[in-house]
Amino acid sequence: MELSMENFIKTPIQMLSHWVETQGDQVYLRQPIEGKFKNLTWREVQQQVHKIAGALRHLGLAPGDKVALLSKNCAEWFIADLALMQGGYISVPIYPTANTETIRYVLEHSGAKAIFVGKLDHWSEQEEAIGGDLLRLAMPYETMPSQYQWDQLLNLGSPLVEAPTTKPDDVMTLIYTSGSTGKPKGVIQTFASYGWTCEAVVRDLRTNTQDSLLSYLPLAHITERVAVEGSSFLSGSTVSFVESLDTFVADVKRAKPTVFFSVPRLWTLFHLNIINKIGASRLKLLLRIPIVSSIVKHKIQKELGLEHCRLLGSGSAPIPASLIQWYHNLGMDICEAWGMTENCAYSIINYPFDANKIGSVGRPVEGCLVRRGNDGELLLKTPGLMTGYYLQEEATKAAFDDDSYFRTGDICEIDADGCISITGRVKDNFKTSKGKYVAPVPIERKLAQDSHIELICVIGSGLPHPVALVQLSEGASLQAREEVRTSIKATLDAVNPHLESHEHVDAVVVVKEPWTIENDVLTPTLKIKRHVLEKAFSEKVDGVRGAQVRWEDEL
Repeated sequence: MELSMENFIKTPIQMLSHWVETQGDQVYLRQPIEGKFKNLTWREVQQQVHKIAGALRHLGLAPGDKVALLSKNCAEWFIADLALMQGGYISVPIYPTANTETIRYVLEHSGAKAIFVGKLDHWSEQEEAIGGDLLRLAMPYETMPSQYQWDQLLNLGSPLVEAPTTKPDDVMTLIYTSGSTGKPKGVIQTFASYGWTCEAVVRDLRTNTQDSLLSYLPLAHITERVAVEGSSFLSGSTVSFVESLDTFVADVKRAKPTVFFSVPRLWTLFHLNIINKIGASRLKLLLRIPIVSSIVKHKIQKELGLEHCRLLGSGSAPIPASLIQWYHNLGMDICEAWGMTENCAYSIINYPFDANKIGSVGRPVEGCLVRRGNDGELLLKTPGLMTGYYLQEEATKAAFDDDSYFRTGDICEIDADGCISITGRVKDNFKTSKGKYVAPVPIERKLAQDSHIELICVIGSGLPHPVALVQLSEGASLQAREEVRTSIKATLDAVNPHLESHEHVDAVVVVKEPWTIENDVLTPTLKIKRHVLEKAFSEKVDGVRGAQVRWEDEL
């Protein structure tokens, strides 16, 4: 599994040079500004990379220094990232939605010397987390006050054309986990681990210069950094960005992506919007009529801006099998993939799409070894694995077994065909007051089939039985309460008989306040922080029995 210099994949900087030589005047990055694309060719991107890298040298930053990136996705994010590689610096991406506590922790823990700041919705609140001794470098958007603006950086010092020699085991980036179970950990990824994974993505998904990618999931997250940014370096694909949340659908339509990756939350929102517009029973009826069916399918894909897609993907959190089946019935095959920050986000995928394996995350990719631990934990080994957690020796040691397999923390089943199903998280399983262990994820997946439910979290540590907390979909929250209650109650009554007696859900509680990143219930990658909800609701829901459906204000 070791990578030697002979088979070392080319670095992003080497690939940038390759594309400049072979298609230098072709458009690489497309940044929407006030509804119109500002296009940058491969050559223009490389010129800016050299200039920004030269400016960093001029400002006294030395190879090996850590430099943070705090911005929503944009062309300058890619350019800054490449400039850091060009200069031999180590990048430290931070989620653009991160709160002051997280930003301060990551900057201090990583020892960052400078920070690129760019497109941010709440920069005035985040600014206090960035100490005065840290060099601020502003991308060309409205952002927090900085010592240097992008245009100044492009004219500061001499362009750094000769990049330092990169070795496979050189650290490329520190990627901090989203902190769903506590303080974020700094995952060390090298040029070898990142390069191998990007090459595996391009090899398997066959992306090339004809493909159009869309970058909108946070680049601070390893999935976007590999599947979109990294694969574009190796495949020569064009990358478009999104201007804002308000222009999202228009931006998708304008970008005409051929490959589109998303997270379960967005696939759920798309689904709920379609159901609210057409109606579930009416849509079922239309899909049964042969000629009408194909027109409806095409219209829906066009409305989403995905009619040009040859590949759809979902990752970062579990997606209900019923949702993938629903899209499959619409002629949209979503390939579920599995990965973590620690393995560069790519190890297992249901691609080519196999409808018989809906509910699994597919098979391990070439070069990835998996096994099932004694407690059902998924263990894996791949050249994309991290070197370790930055400045956390004990945590690094605990993350691997004696055979150097990484302990993922996910509980799995592996079928006769080698397809893997994730059935829960080791840390998510809780013990009820009766001393029985419950795995919440399979229960959540069953209940989530009710289209009134947008988000769900089953809690129950120390309670007699599990309780499901749900956030209603936008459409459901406008419906009559009793209508929604009847539907969710019917779903609950259909699910409970198929669970072990100690797993029976005592109640479904509809929460009042939406779950967001801002109120710390969701991570930046839209995963639910179970421990936060347990703390807020355990006492409140204790005593609600008899498989009831209650609103929070009825407790």
